[in-house]
Amino acid sequence: MNELTAELARRAIVEYTRRMADAATAAGPDTVVPTTPGWTVTEVVEHLGQTQHWVAEIIERRITDPTKLPTEMAVLPGDPAEWPAWLAGSAERVVNACSDDALDAEVFNAAGDERTGARFWMSSVLNETIVHGFDVSGDPEVDAGVAAALVGNHLAMLTSPTWTMLRSESANALRGTGQTLQWRATDIDGGWFVERRPDGAAWQPATRPADVTVAGPASALLLILTRRLPLTAADITGDTGLARHWLDNTAHVAG
Repeated sequence: MNELTAELARRAIVEYTRRMADAATAAGPDTVVPTTPGWTVTEVVEHLGQTQHWVAEIIERRITDPTKLPTEMAVLPGDPAEWPAWLAGSAERVVNACSDDALDAEVFNAAGDERTGARFWMSSVLNETIVHGFDVSGDPEVDAGVAAALVGNHLAMLTSPTWTMLRSESANALRGTGQTLQWRATDIDGGWFVERRPDGAAWQPATRPADVTVAGPASALLLILTRRLPLTAADITGDTGLARHWLDNTAHVAG
């Protein structure tokens, strides 16, 4: 599986933010976004720009204590004509914060995995940018290598100590007695093997026989896992109910 380099991630954040801004302009501020129930285009644009500024501040300030995460949010311009420039600025700020010099700095990592904090946040911002870009545009086309890296990022968060602490109901629902799921990309050499253990779900980058295999383009798998596309957007072999149970119990709040 190709590695998502920092340079590729930075370019992708800028590019997919631009695409989202273009789609938001075309859709109009009051358009309802069906994949984020109750939200309009205005609220999705605000959420993405605020998230990018928020993450940039975490890295800029080298925050290591989660109790000291930023509490103030950037203000969305009232004039939609100013949104493209505002989003371009938020994307540029977070990309500059994720400079090569910052990538190995000590920063809080919400997933609690082996990555540095800056690398975790860079992947998380890219995920937010692409998923919310789909919310506004409805365009499922995502670079396969980028999408594959974000599938791994998604699974890392769902199986992290932070998820167990903040989303205990979800984490408990994902416990099992050895049930296995495989998410397999058909357009890139990549697969993700999940085992539901009594002590919690665990995953690894691998392709192997499983109780259920969900196969499709990496972009489709990412959007299925983030509940933007239906499970039927992929090919399913094995216990479909097991895959549906996973999706039903892994909803992120606000995105």
